[in-house]
Amino acid sequence: MKRRKFLKQTFWGTVGIGFLTGLYTWQIEPFWLEFVKRKMPIANLPDNLIGKRLMQISDIHIGNRFDYSYIIDSFKKAQKFNPDFVVYTGDYVNYENEKQFEQLDEVLKHIVKGKIGTVGVLGNHDYGENWAEQNVADKISEQLTNAGIEILKNDQLNISGLNIIGLDDYWSLNFAPEKVMKNYDQNKANILLCHNPDVCDLDVWNGYKGWILSGHTHGGQCKPPFLNAPMLPVKNKRYSQGEIDLKDGRTLYINRAIGHLWQVRFNVRPEITIFELEKA
Repeated sequence: MKRRKFLKQTFWGTVGIGFLTGLYTWQIEPFWLEFVKRKMPIANLPDNLIGKRLMQISDIHIGNRFDYSYIIDSFKKAQKFNPDFVVYTGDYVNYENEKQFEQLDEVLKHIVKGKIGTVGVLGNHDYGENWAEQNVADKISEQLTNAGIEILKNDQLNISGLNIIGLDDYWSLNFAPEKVMKNYDQNKANILLCHNPDVCDLDVWNGYKGWILSGHTHGGQCKPPFLNAPMLPVKNKRYSQGEIDLKDGRTLYINRAIGHLWQVRFNVRPEITIFELEKA
């Protein structure tokens, strides 16, 4: 009888733990936003930008798969940090149909903008079905521009001495990094935005040295403790999350995303990153 009682208690204990874990991964962690703070040393940084804050927001994924009022609430929290620069690294929607344009406009009323500048690049989901609908990308670009986000598509923009290079998405119709990298100037204070970190392994960099800010992976969304994330949408499985020294003068930072494709996260909290600029 003691053995039977033990087995019964073990069974129901396991069921209870499983239920609570499932509830946590579905209803708690997907909305448990973390503000991650990092130093960002930049070569040639002007003195007037030392100590300024640059905020990275990535993969908001507005659509029907989760309650995006959470994104609006997160933006309101982020605004309290009063960032000097804000950069967005793609995937503004989970595109299914034109309804997402209306949803995005609703969220963009609360967008976080930098006191000095606000810049972004597109992600693969911003190109619609199979990442191949140019009209979807054009519409989203127009909405973002109207909201005050300067969208870079294989281009660069100098704002108060900080030169921001932006690549169009790796999987998109318009990925052409050579258009901007051929004009790379190592004497500027450069940072680079690209949605998909797999771009780091391509021969397109023209000697670039500095920070690369990306998203796309969501950190895998679920990661077993002490193990690698089992599902990452990149070829290079090293590119999961956080800061990665590429050992050639480039430093990659992969934001874990504020939104998610599916409402489930475990051991990979959503993230907004705040970098403090300093001279390298």
